[in-house]
Amino acid sequence: MPSAYRALFSAPGSRAFSAAGFLGRLPLSMMGIGVVTMISQLSGSYGLAGALSATIALSAGVVGPQISRLVDRHGQRRVLRPAALVSLTAAAGLLLSAHAGLPTPLLFACAAGIGAVPGLGAMVRARWAALYRGTPRLHTAYSFESVVDEVCFIVGPIVSIGLSTAWFPEAGPLLAACCLASGVLWLTAQRATEPAPHPRGDHGGGTALRSPGLRVLVATYMATGAVFGSVDVVTVAFADEQGHKGAASVVLAVYAAGSCAAGLVFGLVRVTGAAARRWLLGVCTMAVSMIPLLLVGNLPFLAVALFLAGMSVAPTLITTMSLIEEHVPRAHRTEGMTWVSTGLTVGVALGSSAGGWVIDAAGARAGYGVPVVSGAVAAAVGFLGYRRLSRPVTARGGSLEQHSEREERHVA
Repeated sequence: MPSAYRALFSAPGSRAFSAAGFLGRLPLSMMGIGVVTMISQLSGSYGLAGALSATIALSAGVVGPQISRLVDRHGQRRVLRPAALVSLTAAAGLLLSAHAGLPTPLLFACAAGIGAVPGLGAMVRARWAALYRGTPRLHTAYSFESVVDEVCFIVGPIVSIGLSTAWFPEAGPLLAACCLASGVLWLTAQRATEPAPHPRGDHGGGTALRSPGLRVLVATYMATGAVFGSVDVVTVAFADEQGHKGAASVVLAVYAAGSCAAGLVFGLVRVTGAAARRWLLGVCTMAVSMIPLLLVGNLPFLAVALFLAGMSVAPTLITTMSLIEEHVPRAHRTEGMTWVSTGLTVGVALGSSAGGWVIDAAGARAGYGVPVVSGAVAAAVGFLGYRRLSRPVTARGGSLEQHSEREERHVA
């Protein structure tokens, strides 16, 4: 392990909370695809399976920021355990209902309840921020966590699908639930590294979205999420057209591997200059990297194109975390990180739907037009919102309302 990463884990408790975060984050990549695999095997309906998976994602997108807002106010231990219990109870209800063939509305109610799953990625990043705020090590920490995210999305679906197909249909979601329970209990048992909660008076009312800078990030990442969601769906369809549908998981793993590699290298680089400028460059690079997908003619070329495209993902996401540090007051920091994840989640759902529609209408190769258009939208939003991001505001004191007023005056 390079010296920068060894130094990162010199802080007491850092290895333990990072490992707990990895375990607790696996369900994010396992549960949705596990439900698709389970329902398609039990009912034979991919439409129902996809709708339930989308319900979980959209519910998490709505509920997640509210959970993080409570975490900022009351602390991780007091909020994460009850939230995880709600999600686990709903997951158990979905598995039992699907196995017993109970009415479809009950399945959707349980799927919506699973959305209460805590976003442990934001919780772990908040712990790193509490340890290394204002130091170069925070950049390395965010880089490492971005790589962990990518590893989760490489390993999780493979394990979930493999268990559900080789063992029994409910095995994938069941393991995801066990990982969530274990990860939350392990993380919340570590009190020494838990960030101090901020009482109600520190919040000044409102939500983190009162920050204009955060609104720019969330809007941009909705479009970016559409890139990710459409690439996944279209790649599966393209591999199927090529007669090698099973190779889709390998090609998508290569996409994530490109992001992993770039994230590891980016964490070792001493960054200089304005974070907003690096972020805009990253968003534009992601947009441009989608264009070669329109020219793909075979799976090897597609794998190479996606690996190169993936290399812009992690550095951009890492820089986004730095911008949240600059534009969201500390009392709303975890909520701000979760709102960005929410934007990605909603975008993935929209991109998946749009990609599927284009595939049905014009074929898989035409489907790659969806990530190209989505990338262009992300770049356009980034350009339009750049002025809001180019002036950090959280270095000064004040409530969320005061920070919001300052940003608005800077833009004006």
